[in-house]
Amino acid sequence: MADTAGAVRPSRRVVITGLGAVSPVGIGADVFAAAVRAGVNGTAPIESFDASAFPRRKAGEVLDFEPADHLKRLDPPRWGRSGLLAAAAARLAVADAGIDEEQLDTARAGAVMGTTSGESAVVQALAEQWIEGGLASIDGELAGQTPASRIANAVSAELRLTGETQTIPTACSASNYALGYAYDLVRSGEAEVMLAGGADAVNRYTHAGFYALGAMAEDVPRPFAADRSGIVTGEGGAVLVLEAYEHAVARGARMYAEILGYAANCDAAHMVHPDATSIAAGIRAAHEAAGVEPAQIDYICAHGTGTPTNDSTEVAAAREVFGNRIPPISSIKSMLGHTMGAASGFGAIACCKAFEQDFLPPTANVTEPDPALGEGVDCVPGVGREARLDIVQNHGFAFGGNNVITILGRVS
Repeated sequence: MADTAGAVRPSRRVVITGLGAVSPVGIGADVFAAAVRAGVNGTAPIESFDASAFPRRKAGEVLDFEPADHLKRLDPPRWGRSGLLAAAAARLAVADAGIDEEQLDTARAGAVMGTTSGESAVVQALAEQWIEGGLASIDGELAGQTPASRIANAVSAELRLTGETQTIPTACSASNYALGYAYDLVRSGEAEVMLAGGADAVNRYTHAGFYALGAMAEDVPRPFAADRSGIVTGEGGAVLVLEAYEHAVARGARMYAEILGYAANCDAAHMVHPDATSIAAGIRAAHEAAGVEPAQIDYICAHGTGTPTNDSTEVAAAREVFGNRIPPISSIKSMLGHTMGAASGFGAIACCKAFEQDFLPPTANVTEPDPALGEGVDCVPGVGREARLDIVQNHGFAFGGNNVITILGRVS
């Protein structure tokens, strides 16, 4: 690539060497992958707040998460839940990568984290204080935990990262934005290692918002199913370690996948209604950036929210690019719920484990795929299926029409 002055910048291969998952179906990448492969349902009645007034009362919560079990430096009461989920996932990812803190320091490592609602559980707690006791009752220390920037800050503080630290708040495509930005930093030589992903927490106001939109499922999420009825909100932290290929080789690191390229665009049309033509253009741009053809894509990790509009639009966009040969396309939101800013981070982790273990992640809870989606749509219903994958694409779409597609390949 060339800059505005015409000078050629270095471009290096970027690989994924570590995975950290704090999810509704388990903590740790191996536990997460086993649950995804088995089609485990991680949604259940909400426990983190009183949801009795809502007609829809389920979410994908991380019920067994104890921050102190995973963190070495952060004092949990001083940080919001989203930051703690991110920091714990980052600690797990670094351990999985087998890289120590001195190596992170010399590699100029930093953190780029995506989010939808920031420290939403903190905002919820502050709102409850205000309603109960008035403005004067608000806890000032708790108020200091509200900035979304603290999500990436939590990762860097926990691991003493001195490189670029940034939170990207582009809603439900934010982890893919984070992966793309971190990829650029490593590819250009600005860093040898970056941590990227996303985090969000289940909370009342996000739940209420999706319910008010009429986008919430009656019981469980069923992406691509004939009887799908919407999303179930979820939470978690998903972090991946991105590393320059030469740096990974020099330290003998395991490499799950190579990031071949990505593309981002915006529909610029409607706040909540996705646009198939714009998404298709984004897919084509991602293929061009990665140097691949549609026929080389073995699997699509879909945005797949389970709303009637999203799933039909996503399939229509895929059909514009792939014609009648749409690769297997599945949604792990069927198991996790919609983990908001962490969603495409979890998608990337699922793709990495699919390379490692040779399987297609499934769409759980589906007994009858929607025939209205047309012929040739394989949503891998039920449980995972054995398959050799070489190149996959990971979708992230968000309100406002923000679309990001990342392309991952088996390391060769």
